[in-house]
Amino acid sequence: MGLETIFSLSQLLGGIGIFMIGMIIMTEGLRALAGDRIRKALMHFTKTPSSGALTGAITTAILQSSSATTVAAVGFVGAGLLAFPEALGIIFGANIGTTITGWMVALLGFKLKLGTVILPFILLGAMLKLFFSDKFAAIGYALAGFGLIFVGIEWMQGAMSGVESVLLEKYLPEESWLGRFQLLIVGIIVTVITQSSSAGVAAALTLLYTGLIGFEQAAALVIGMDVGTTFTAAMATIGGSVEVKRTGISHVIYNFFTGVMALLLITPYTAVLSLAVPNVLSEHAELALVGFHTFFNTLGVIMVLPFAERFAGMMEHLIPKPKRSLHYRFEDALLEDIPVALSLVQKYLEDEWKNVLLYMHYRLANHVEAEKFDLEKIERRLEEIEIFCDKIHLSQSEETNWKRLIDIIHITDHLQRLIDRCQEDQKSIDFLMRSEYLKEGFGWLYEDIEFQLKSLDISNYNESTIFGKKSEKKIKKFVFESRESLTALMADDTVSIIEGGNALEALKWLSRTSSHIARISKHMEAAFSRAGEINTAPIAT
Repeated sequence: MGLETIFSLSQLLGGIGIFMIGMIIMTEGLRALAGDRIRKALMHFTKTPSSGALTGAITTAILQSSSATTVAAVGFVGAGLLAFPEALGIIFGANIGTTITGWMVALLGFKLKLGTVILPFILLGAMLKLFFSDKFAAIGYALAGFGLIFVGIEWMQGAMSGVESVLLEKYLPEESWLGRFQLLIVGIIVTVITQSSSAGVAAALTLLYTGLIGFEQAAALVIGMDVGTTFTAAMATIGGSVEVKRTGISHVIYNFFTGVMALLLITPYTAVLSLAVPNVLSEHAELALVGFHTFFNTLGVIMVLPFAERFAGMMEHLIPKPKRSLHYRFEDALLEDIPVALSLVQKYLEDEWKNVLLYMHYRLANHVEAEKFDLEKIERRLEEIEIFCDKIHLSQSEETNWKRLIDIIHITDHLQRLIDRCQEDQKSIDFLMRSEYLKEGFGWLYEDIEFQLKSLDISNYNESTIFGKKSEKKIKKFVFESRESLTALMADDTVSIIEGGNALEALKWLSRTSSHIARISKHMEAAFSRAGEINTAPIAT
């Protein structure tokens, strides 16, 4: 191997590296620019496995990241916002969405040769990122990444002529079924190493475009790269939650099935294509390859969608949920998509808020059902939420998510303090329930708790906030007036000091409890409103 070949190999590796950096930067820019709206659309339009596949494909095509789509789907399932079969549709559709990168490379990189023309746009993107914030900074990041992709392609093309003899004579297997299988394995290895099937597909397209390999060989490489993407999903299942394990294993099984099918389709595809468009494999082989990539992924989705419910049932049977789950399982992978992580935390807090309200509802009614709620276990789950939130790092420049995180911190804090009130002030609760002096205030608190529970059932945080504020105001006035009258009654011995002291403690509990309820409902409304997950349906009273 001469110095020229070594230099060409170095240039090839550098080109792949530039391409990968470009993909990473462009994806980050696109996610910052459109991530929230895409995420909401993903959840809003996913009603069935079929609609999930469509939204998964479109989302991945726009964000240029199947991992971002998959993380969102897992988060939605974990938060109870999506059923597992619908999430499966999203994951299957993401495979179609990833093929858009190949079309971009073939049409813009090879046909229009944007590698040199795009250079000024990289500078423009860098300037936007450096001197602006928010939307323009995201546009700059996406633009710079987009430009780097084509610079990487041009470097790879330039390097291919220098490594032609090495590749053809020493490393590439001959065109045969065994050779195709060997190239499939190579494709898997390349994707596992680079952690980017897009970079591998771009390299395979470049090899094909420069004539170093034939169509069948390139197709086998691309199939291997599709199968190789499941490695990350498989690794993510280790120590993961039930949702993550089901998602990861489903991805592996589906891609393996699609890969076997695609390998068998190479020969029929080339035969039909040669009959339909005689010169396409000789003149536009790179377009034929991305067409094949899209074709077998789309065919795989079409074939599996009618069985999505059964497929989901099989996965739920293979990986069942634990019979009892006392703790939450947060995945660090969710930190890659902060809005999804925040939505999951909000859903968990909503569940714990409902548990605390139900406990208070039954406790104030002196109902035995209150004993079913273990406040200490709820506290431990809230501590787990706090630990996960501590891993979420945001700045004030990320205004919406930053404010959502602040709301979440307030909700957690007030929930913990409300639980402390319930645990430590049992004597005050008992006195409040039987006292004739405090009957009116007790009724308002009980009514507030009932209304908060109704609002949670339909996720109407707006009305719950309004009702909570009104109740707090009425209770504070009642507490102030009751204190004045009680101290007067204690002074003239109408009420004993001991009974009056107990009543004052109960009033303090009543005031603090109504304040915690009002603040939790206020921050709950703010958090869900910022996430665009708000309902305005009226609450039946």
